[in-house]
Amino acid sequence: MTAAMNVEEYLARGGVLTAPENAPARYRAMLMQMMATFVDSELAASAGFADAINLAPGIKERIAASRITLEKADHAGRVLAVMETFGTDALRYQSQHDWAARVARDTDLGSSRLAGDMRLSVFHYPIAGWVDAVVMNVLQGIATGVQMTELTRVSYGPLADVFRDIAPREARHAELGLEGLERIVATGAGRDAAQAALAYWRPRVAATFGLAGSTRFAALRALGLRHCPNEDLLARWETLAADRLAAIGL
Repeated sequence: MTAAMNVEEYLARGGVLTAPENAPARYRAMLMQMMATFVDSELAASAGFADAINLAPGIKERIAASRITLEKADHAGRVLAVMETFGTDALRYQSQHDWAARVARDTDLGSSRLAGDMRLSVFHYPIAGWVDAVVMNVLQGIATGVQMTELTRVSYGPLADVFRDIAPREARHAELGLEGLERIVATGAGRDAAQAALAYWRPRVAATFGLAGSTRFAALRALGLRHCPNEDLLARWETLAADRLAAIGL
C-alpha cells in the first residue's frame, strides 16, 4: 500500500493534515479548489460592497458597508496565505481578474462558474441600489454562516484554523445586514423594494449550494473536506433565512 493511500485512509477516519508535504495529489487538488473558491468569492464580494459604500443612506450604513468591504478582503488574504504554502504566487493570483466585473443582471448562471474564475456564481451579478445590496448581504451572509459549519471542520488544520478565526466576523456581516434591512422595511416603500430584491437574490444564493446528489461530495467527504451534502446545507439555509426574515416582518 502506498503512502498516499495510507494518508487517505487516515483522512477517512477523521485525521487532520498540518503541512503541504503530507497532502497526496488528489487531496491537494481538491483543497486548492476549495480555497480558490473562497478567495475569489471574498475578493468579488469585497469589490461589490466597495461600490455599495457610496449608495449608503447614512453614516451608520456607510460604516457597515466599509467594514464588510475591508474584512472580506482581509479574509481572502488569510486564505491566500495558506495557498502560498502550496506554491501559489499570491501577488499574481489576486490580480488575475477584475473582481468588480459583473454579468448583465438578467443573466441566469445557475451554479456554473465563468472560465478561470472560481467565485461562486452569486458574485457575478450586479448590485442595483442600497436595498438590493442589503438584501444580497443578508441572504448570502446567512449562506456563508451555513457554509462555515463545513469550512471550520476541513481536514487541513492550518486552513481550519483560519476559517475558525474568520467565522465570527462573517456572522457579524449577516447581522449588520439584518440590522440595516430592519430599518429599510420600517417604511412601506422600503418593504416593497426589499421584497423585490428578495425575489431576485433568493434563487441566486440558493444556487451556490450546488446540485443535490452531487457525485463529488463523496470524494470530498472521504478526504475530510466536506461533511454534509449540498441538499442538507441548502435546507438549513432556507430555514434560517425564512426565520430571520420573518422576525423583521418579511
